[in-house]
Amino acid sequence: YKQAKEGYEEQLGPDSEKALNATRNLIMATGISRGERVVKLRALVARMVTVLGEENPVTLEGLFHLGGMLERNKEHEEARKVWDRCYAVRTKLFGEDHRQTLASVASLAGVYYSLKEYEKALEYYERALKGFEKMLGKTHPETLLTVMNIAIVYDEGFKDYGKGADYKTRALQGYEEQLGKDHADTKRCARNLAICLENAGEKPNLRKILVDYPHLLSESWNV
Repeated sequence: YKQAKEGYEEQLGPDSEKALNATRNLIMATGISRGERVVKLRALVARMVTVLGEENPVTLEGLFHLGGMLERNKEHEEARKVWDRCYAVRTKLFGEDHRQTLASVASLAGVYYSLKEYEKALEYYERALKGFEKMLGKTHPETLLTVMNIAIVYDEGFKDYGKGADYKTRALQGYEEQLGKDHADTKRCARNLAICLENAGEKPNLRKILVDYPHLLSESWNV
């Protein structure tokens, strides 16, 4: 990344799209602390906005990555502001149903969950789910991940284990159809569903999952 950055800066100038994008890649790959990475990326994105404009694809990608870094650094409110800005620009450029816009919607849902604003998280995840189902289909990995995230809002946020189990069952059916029962993602989803069913006190359904996924029998369950 360093070599690419230096090459683009020499050939195209330090403020060219390719040079700025290579700088972003270098920041993301450099072995520095998360806090230092946030500082560098924030400064770079400000420069991108000034030089390229907020609607430039390189700037938008920088904004999206900055939001992710802030979220991982537990700066949830700052991440929300950055992703909200990114969402507004993507909506203006691409419309509500574009994949990049939907990615922003899903990211905002995640940050609202981190902020414990569960109603807002659910609202945004449901919007993302509707869009992903329409664009990608009901068994696409991105769609199924969104279904699982809705389940998490219900069972870990609202403590509504029954509703959480409904969504995890829906996700498991999708993973089974798309990947098969032996895939690691399917097995992980089955375990998450089993935990939710145990919390909900749904012993008959829990027993069925344990029969369908016998590898789970190595764990202790209240059946």
